[in-house]
Amino acid sequence: MTKRTVEVTILCEDLQQQVFARRFLLNRGFHDRKIRVLALPEGKGSGEQYVRKNYSVQVKAYRSLSTYRRSVCLVVLIDADTKTVDERLRQLDEALEEDSQSRRQKDEKIAVFVPKRNIDTWIYYLQGETVDEETAYPKLQKESDCEPCVKNLLNQCPSGLDQDAPPSLHIACGELQRILPIT
Repeated sequence: MTKRTVEVTILCEDLQQQVFARRFLLNRGFHDRKIRVLALPEGKGSGEQYVRKNYSVQVKAYRSLSTYRRSVCLVVLIDADTKTVDERLRQLDEALEEDSQSRRQKDEKIAVFVPKRNIDTWIYYLQGETVDEETAYPKLQKESDCEPCVKNLLNQCPSGLDQDAPPSLHIACGELQRILPIT
């Protein structure tokens, strides 16, 4: 597999999201040295608030870079927690508007992934568990233990998830098309 030379910025809440996103991108052929992660510094407050606060800054940076070269993309992970995916997306739109920026455009390589409740919901589903998006599932012992889940998602996303997959994961597979074609 050839390595994609796209420069990727990952804006995420925590280490588990960081590991999950990085492993997914590496398995899809992105080059490790081209992936930059902006995760909440450990012990520094709310991850969700960190992502919302930095979203407009990173969108502005993406837009500036993409004006000169089209080999950049922005990947954002933010938990829905007890909100809906739409509510969380609306908050991100509002953050752009407050910064006098336009909302994310369909042709922009900005993918926003919003696990309902949190990323652990997706992980447990990808481990073969029956899940719902209201339950808070326990964290993995080690963040790197998500590797088999990432590989399951790589196999399932292009061909279509089962109907029992969490709705937020179905949305995520569609969102993936913003940064790469699903083949």
